[in-house]
Amino acid sequence: MSLRDTISSLLTDADIQPVLVDVGASGAPPPIWDPLARHAIYVGFDPDARDMHPELARRYHQVHIIDRAITANPAESEVSFYLTAFPACSSTLPPDTDALADYLFAPYFAVEDCVSAPATTLNAVLPQLSLPGIDWLKLDTQGADLRLFQSLAVEQQNRVLAADVEPGLIDAYRGEDLFVDTHRALTQVGFWLSDLIVKGSVRIQQASLQQIGRDAAYVERAARVSPGWCEARYLRTTAWLAQQPADPRAYLLTWIFAMLDKQPGFALDVGLAYAGRFGSDAVSARLLAEAQQQIGRGHQRNSVWRYVRAGVRRLERLWLGGE
Repeated sequence: MSLRDTISSLLTDADIQPVLVDVGASGAPPPIWDPLARHAIYVGFDPDARDMHPELARRYHQVHIIDRAITANPAESEVSFYLTAFPACSSTLPPDTDALADYLFAPYFAVEDCVSAPATTLNAVLPQLSLPGIDWLKLDTQGADLRLFQSLAVEQQNRVLAADVEPGLIDAYRGEDLFVDTHRALTQVGFWLSDLIVKGSVRIQQASLQQIGRDAAYVERAARVSPGWCEARYLRTTAWLAQQPADPRAYLLTWIFAMLDKQPGFALDVGLAYAGRFGSDAVSARLLAEAQQQIGRGHQRNSVWRYVRAGVRRLERLWLGGE
């Protein structure tokens, strides 16, 4: 049985429909959610419809697409929304043009229009959709990820088992939530950093580009990017789970999310914690067996690659006359 089949079987047997909330839903739902789709409730938010493809979410058990901005302030029924040249850079925060001027991707943030967008809060939407809470929260709001998570009522924050955020490493927006603050805040409330992908842009001013008479693509092929933002994924710790009211569902979903994020070692921790708290049963046996199987497969796969790389290095030495 594949991991996808195992996950599907576990969700069916436990009658769990994970709630996946995508704030900043330009493009398509995250691919990592695909194995959950036919069981899950997907909620996507984005007031900028230029890059929305709602049909891509139809494979989900239940879908809600909401063309409103999410605000941390419940008193705001409308917010200013800055539509930028590149739709994925649009935000409720104005771009910091002075800070961006040093980077090649500055033109992406050129404001083409500032519109008044209807706004709502996560706290308001959940009861409107008759949803008890959020299991996996993806925030890609161009500068406001932390404040939106913290705007959730405490009982709703405590239901979130996985959080994806894209905080900045530079001041791309005025007053944005940076990674250093976001990481500190999330780890203080029971999350650990499971994955981190650093992204960025080449550091060069547009005037310098014009001076040498070259386009952006030419410079991108010649220079490495400088860190500008990151994609970070956080999962709840087993210590945090142990402090919460007994809930097998939370352990099961945390195990599933860990396996999807290619963290079988942590998934084994969760499986053992499940067995320790709720007793050894058919579910815990499956969690432990699948995690160990994935660890074994990873070990075998990595051993093969180490053997292949060693062979390549030996061939290189032979080719260069080193042996």
